[in-house]
Amino acid sequence: MKAAQRSGSKSPKTDSNEVSVLKRALAREKKSRKVAENLLESKAKELYDASLHLKEANGRLEALLDNKGDRIDSAFINIIDPYVVMDMMTNVINMNASAKEFLGYDHTKEVVNLSGLVHPDYMQYTAESFQTLMQVGVLKNYSAKIITKSLGEKYVNINASLIYNENGSPIAAQGVIRDITQEVEIRNLLENQKKQQDIIVENSSLGILLIVKDKIIKANKSFVELLGYSELELKKLSINDISSLEDSNLYENLVEKSLEDDSNKFSIIRKFYKKNGDALYGKTSMSTLRDSNGDIEYNVAMIEDITQEKISEEKLRASEERMTTLIKNLQTGILLEDQNRHIVLANKKFCDLFAIPVSPDVLKGVNSKKSIHKYKHMFLEPENAIKRIDQVIQEKKVVTADEMELLDGRTFERDYIPLFNNGEYQGHLWTYNDVTLKKNYRKNLEIQKEKYSGIIANMNLGLIEADIDDNILMVNQCLCDMIGCTKEDLVGHKAKEVIPFDKKTFETIKELRKGKKENSISDSYEVAVNISKNEKRFWLISGAPRYDDAGNIIGSIGVLFDITEQKNLELQKEDLLQELESSNKGLQEYAHIVSHDLKSPLRSVSALASWLYDDYKDTLDENGRYNLKMMQEKIEGMDKLITGILKYSTVNSGTLDNTDVDMNQVIQEIEEIIYIPENVSIKAKKKLPTIKADKTKMHQLFQNFLSNAVVNIDKKNGLVEIDYKENQTHWEFSIKDNGVGIPKEYHEKIFQIFQSIGSNERSTGIGLSIVKKIIDRYNGKVWLESEIGEGTTFYFTLQKDSKIEKQ
Repeated sequence: MKAAQRSGSKSPKTDSNEVSVLKRALAREKKSRKVAENLLESKAKELYDASLHLKEANGRLEALLDNKGDRIDSAFINIIDPYVVMDMMTNVINMNASAKEFLGYDHTKEVVNLSGLVHPDYMQYTAESFQTLMQVGVLKNYSAKIITKSLGEKYVNINASLIYNENGSPIAAQGVIRDITQEVEIRNLLENQKKQQDIIVENSSLGILLIVKDKIIKANKSFVELLGYSELELKKLSINDISSLEDSNLYENLVEKSLEDDSNKFSIIRKFYKKNGDALYGKTSMSTLRDSNGDIEYNVAMIEDITQEKISEEKLRASEERMTTLIKNLQTGILLEDQNRHIVLANKKFCDLFAIPVSPDVLKGVNSKKSIHKYKHMFLEPENAIKRIDQVIQEKKVVTADEMELLDGRTFERDYIPLFNNGEYQGHLWTYNDVTLKKNYRKNLEIQKEKYSGIIANMNLGLIEADIDDNILMVNQCLCDMIGCTKEDLVGHKAKEVIPFDKKTFETIKELRKGKKENSISDSYEVAVNISKNEKRFWLISGAPRYDDAGNIIGSIGVLFDITEQKNLELQKEDLLQELESSNKGLQEYAHIVSHDLKSPLRSVSALASWLYDDYKDTLDENGRYNLKMMQEKIEGMDKLITGILKYSTVNSGTLDNTDVDMNQVIQEIEEIIYIPENVSIKAKKKLPTIKADKTKMHQLFQNFLSNAVVNIDKKNGLVEIDYKENQTHWEFSIKDNGVGIPKEYHEKIFQIFQSIGSNERSTGIGLSIVKKIIDRYNGKVWLESEIGEGTTFYFTLQKDSKIEKQ
């Protein structure tokens, strides 16, 4: 913090001006004092000479006054200073030429009364001085202000004596008048300067000390307040008692240097100790005054509290060190150049990328424009690479993601950032990243995209995508074959105009796709369609809505499967159901395969999104970073959906590994891994049993129930209670919560796959369907009781191990 900020009223510039004024005042005082001393010495000699003249002339005046003759002029005509003789009424009897010139009067032409020339402010003092003259006979060093005729107001010093007659009675007085106007003005100036100096010193925001022989003689108010000592306490101490030097060698060097250049001034940082034990750092400016022998007469120390600046410097230095360390260890190549393209900073990663066989510190000061030619052979197109660098630097505009290909097959991505200070170009920063792997990932992603586009185009399922206005956006070849049209006949047209559904079917689909995400339904259903030549066919349609980021439906995707043959068999034979189930199983297996295969490109997308965020989070604005995070969340949601599908598809697969499972331990492990709001607690009404079961399946079973329960509690004090009963063939468990409750119409649907309740967008609608399949494997049942706003209790039974069919 600056000195002005510490004082609250003065800026550093003001403090500097005050110091300059103080120094000038001290110089003037010293010069004026010397002039005054010389003047006083000179005037003292003149006064002595005048007194001799007075003594010499006094005898002659006694006789001359009696004669009243003109011969009196010759008696004091040789006196240089103004000389006056007056009677007892202060009327001038005679005066010399100097007096006439100084007073502006001529006694031979007009009556001159000396008391009338005295300034009104000095009338009382003059009367008292005249009385002294009458009593003593001599008046020494009478000083007063008079009003002259030609020179105006003047300060005079008069030494006078009485002149007596033969009887010893005073008949006149004589005196030498000395003009001391300049001396008075100098004295007043010195007094004013001293007052100004005292005001400046006392009101300066800087602490000021006067030091004689290492002892503090005087301290100003700012220094007293700075350390908390009183001025009296400070006068008992030396500057070394209240401060210390961080570098004593530096102090000695500064003292020697000040002697060599004869400046007697230097500045150093001292650590001062307050009375309360705290410490501060003070920038101490020392000025030394020496006598004629060169010995130190006294020192003046001016102390500026720079504690905050010192702390800030330390923090800045530490920050710079951390930043330098960070830059040096970044996995991004960094090259900082000044305006003349000399290297200011480079890190190890930069040297590694370009195989530079020296330490980054060695590169400081190197001319990049010249040295780049040593490495241009590394580029795939050396001349174009050099021209591109020169072009970017010449334009001085930010460049990002500028790719450069190397001869060894690597690809670097670089950013260029010009650096300006107050509009003046200071240099630029290059950042380099090896994006070879990322580029290869992009290529692989394109290959994967083409692969799955080929699968979609050639799979034995019709695929259609439409917007919210029922305009067809995309179809695959299988759908074209099912309808008997080309893609051109379908894309861009209304679905109800080109797809041979009846009107009722379209209205049903429209109702299912209406509204917000939480209100829409994804479902599979059969439709009968009439193809050309009145050929009636049956299709199984699985449709799902598409949403925007706000959860609004923007279209739909439909998968169509021609089940005409299965439908005809169903109408003709009783075993058509078995074939249809086989077909459905094929669909499930297909979903399993597609879900499993989608994991690979999904991971690639996730990796790319992570790289984008890591690489550009400092470059992107808030909206860009938000979009990347949203992309990751959508990928995570997709991953959960795929994982849920995989779990659902594998619940009935594999052999159950039935062992002794402590259900208390299972609940404890679940509590450690699922998210439980702070207002919710999970409790068992009594100690749970140890049962024979597959621990993984039990973990899945209870985790899905408990996860659903804790997130659907809106009460201030949420509670989930676990209880059980044992009968001869089954274990019966119950999980009760005091949450929002489930409407009765959903009591059956929630156990179907992709069915969920509420506005939780992260719900995949798979959890309870997995629960149902696990319970089915243990030959159990699941049901629930619920009241809206009161809570829900799920009941389920698990057949004991001896009764379970080994699978």
